[in-house]
This record gives sequence, C-alpha cells and structure tokens, in this order.
Amino acid sequence: ETGQSKAPQSRRPGFGIYVHWPFCASKCPYCDFNSHVRMGGIDEPRFLAAYKCEIAQMAQLSKGEPDCQEVSSIFFGGGTPSLMDPATVGAILDEIAAHWPIAPGAEITLEANPTSVEAGRFKGYRAAGVNRVSLGVQSLYDSDLKALGRLHSAQEARAAIAIASDIFERYSFDLIYARPDQTLHGWRQELTEALALSGGHLSAYQLTIEDGTPFAALHKAGKLIVPEGEPAHDLYELTQDIMQAHGLPAYEISNHAAAGQQSQHNLIYWRYGCYAGIGAGAHGRLMVGGKRTALSNECSPEAWLSRVEADGSALIETAALTAPQQADEMLLMGLRLAEGVDLARLTRLTGLAPDEAALDRLAALDLIERVEPEQVEPEQAKPERAKPGPVEPQRGDVGREADGVPVTTRIRASKAGRFLTNEVVLRVAQSLAPAPS
Repeated sequence: ETGQSKAPQSRRPGFGIYVHWPFCASKCPYCDFNSHVRMGGIDEPRFLAAYKCEIAQMAQLSKGEPDCQEVSSIFFGGGTPSLMDPATVGAILDEIAAHWPIAPGAEITLEANPTSVEAGRFKGYRAAGVNRVSLGVQSLYDSDLKALGRLHSAQEARAAIAIASDIFERYSFDLIYARPDQTLHGWRQELTEALALSGGHLSAYQLTIEDGTPFAALHKAGKLIVPEGEPAHDLYELTQDIMQAHGLPAYEISNHAAAGQQSQHNLIYWRYGCYAGIGAGAHGRLMVGGKRTALSNECSPEAWLSRVEADGSALIETAALTAPQQADEMLLMGLRLAEGVDLARLTRLTGLAPDEAALDRLAALDLIERVEPEQVEPEQAKPERAKPGPVEPQRGDVGREADGVPVTTRIRASKAGRFLTNEVVLRVAQSLAPAPS
C-alpha cells in the first residue's frame, strides 16, 4: 500500500500521472473545464479498457527517459472522478504500477464532489490506493451554493469533509470567493469556519467569468454582478491575511498549506516537471526521444474512446518544445509559487539565462524578488545543482561566477508582481540569451 509520509518535500519536481474522468452529474454555470453530462449512463468497463491502452502508450513514449521513470504523484481529476467505481480506480492504479515504479509515499489524489461522497465509496477508494482527496466544496452557505449551480448543500459539504478526515490522512477542499453580493465580513466568517474544518490544505479561487459559460452570458447582460477591481482585491488580501494567521500561508497564488501539506501533484506542474496526461482532453509534458514534448488528447469523450479503440491513441498534438518555449512555460508556472523559479535549473534545461540588468529593473519596479534562504519554507531543500563548481553560493540563492559577478539563481513574483505575472514573464523571457559555456 502506498505510504502517507509527511516527510519534508524536496524542490525536485518529480514525475506525475494525471487521469481525466470527463463526466459530471451536472455542469456548473461558471465551469469551462472539459466536463460533460451523459444522462444515458457511462460504459465504465469500456472506458477502463481505453485508459489501460493509453497508459501503456504513454509508458512506451517515455520509455528510458530519466525524468519519467518513477511516479511520485497520481491525480484523478475531472469532471467528477468520485462518480467512478472504486474498482475502476484500483484497476487504473494497477495498470500504472505495471508500467512505472511507484515511489514510496507517492501522493495519490482523487477529486470528489460532496454529492457523490459516502463512507463506503470512500473506503473503496482508500482500499484501491487513493491516499488523498480534494473536495469541491466551493461554499459553506446554501444560498451561495445554489447561485453557483452546485448540487450539494452546506450540510452535505460538512459531512463530506468529516468522512474524508476519518478515512484519509490527507485531504483538501476548494472554496470560491468574490461571489455576487459577497462582503468582507461574510467571507471572513466563512473562511474562518472553513479553516476549522481544513486538514492542512485549502484552495481559495476567485470567481472568474470564463468565455462560453452561462455565467459569461449573464455577466455580459448585466444580470450577474461580481466584485471586481478594488473590492475583489480586498477579498484577495483578506484571504491571504487570514490563511497566514491560521498557519496556512500561500505556497501558490490560490493554494494554501501547512508545512509539508502542499499538493505534490500540483507542484510537479508549477516546478515544471514531467507528467503524462491520460483521458479525454488531457495534456502532458513528457520527455520523448530526449526532448521535452507537449502532448494533448482529443477532447470529446466519445471521440477519444473511439480513437483509442481504433488506433491505440487519441493524441491530437505531439510537439517537441523549443528552448524559448520551455523557458516561457517554466517562468509562467514557477512565478505562481512562493518559492519562485530556479533560474539555474532553467538554464540547465534550456541553455538560456536571463540578463541580470533586466532582473535589476524588475526588482526596482517591485515586480520580482530575489529569494533568500529564510524566505523559503524550511521544509524544502535547497535547489538542485547541475554539477559542483569551484565556487559555492555566497548567500541565499545568489551565486557567484568565477569573476565574482553576482548571479541570481532564484526569483519570485513580488506582492505587486503577482497581479502582473504575464508582463513579468514577458520581460524576463525577452532578456533570455544563451548562457556562457
């Protein structure tokens, strides 16, 4: 059985497997994820056979690649994976284990909605190998849940959290804020109650209006008013303050955790690790033939299923990424994190390095910070080094070249820079040049 270690987390990205279950009981009006409602039921055994086929294909594509050898995290996302039979989840985990070794203490997460949570089903997932759940609670107030189009009640949400805490050592749940008519006082009360229920990890997402959703049409028509501008910023600041005061600081823009409780799977994305995407619409970043490669699948569940059955694959994109593309992705992901981006690793991966003068300008504008060791969570190890050099770093994550010129090896977005991440990424990326050999 997979362990549930709370050991300190290294900053090494790890290798993950994402499994997408694309079906939901209903479609939330704010959701633009690849999720679908099928009133006629799902042929689960048929989908399971296709998942197994695709797992084997991804394993073959990444065979022999050092960065894709041991699985440190598996994540069942969706859609609503808690609609899956526990036996299906177990069979998928068995298939993954047949193609890759699973690291001791690997994190295996399953997303669940409170309406599909009951103790027997959760015990089945635990027996199958799941050791962490992420609950889509979204609000602890019935009126807000109704406005968000959720099917569960606040009482069901609390019951689901209680069941998860009894069965799983690690669990998390999501909340949405900046909802219509939400006040700072109301959000403070709700968030404080949520923290009393939390298991050391809590995600708080600002409600965003996504194109093509029912909420977008209502918003455009003036029938849906949400906090924007300064009111939304005030809600964000209140979130950060309350989470910090309760020992769950932000380790990423919307994710908060106590020491050692960060989502290992999401950190793989944000630290620019490799991961395989399994299922309809899933994306991946694998090393294929020694090159970091972007992969994506057919989005329609039925079309994905038919293509896998006919061809053994439903890939619609397999593109080797250029060095600048990799740098852009790594910066965009890493600048979301409180620990920032390891620029030394960026250089090792891409052969590119940012101009120190450009970093100076961004720091002077208070858009980035050079990260010192005491600013990084104590449970995290120092960043890996490509190979020992003749001169060790002198302070924090600021190293020195042989000629004594300081070289920044880790940066993060400042408090102000978090709201201008795309601009920060653009300016750093524009300054990239081949690193001296």
